[in-house]
Amino acid sequence: MTSSAASTDFSALPLNPAMQANLQTLGYLTMTPIQAASLPLALMGKDLIAQAKTGSGKTAAFALALLSNLNARRFAVQAMVLCPTRELADQVTTEIRRLARAEENIKVVTLCGGVALRG
Repeated sequence: MTSSAASTDFSALPLNPAMQANLQTLGYLTMTPIQAASLPLALMGKDLIAQAKTGSGKTAAFALALLSNLNARRFAVQAMVLCPTRELADQVTTEIRRLARAEENIKVVTLCGGVALRG
């Protein structure tokens, strides 16, 4: 494996073993360009603004950094993700739940105004 390939491998990230195992189970092996560019910085606690096309892996990029900074012993709201549409909010919630399933005591909810999503 070359060094450039290693730098885009999820296993190279400083994530706990349970998260690494979950990523492998979910099929996250190699980072997309947006993930490779943003995740190392986000995991170091750096603020960043990133832009990429739909389906490029942005949700996983910010969600993994978000999840790695949560304190499961602190029973309070620790993060909020704002989405411009309820459909996107539902998609983001679903993906964060999948990524968080290796973590203990992580609750993910969608709060939306307007008409009910499911009737």
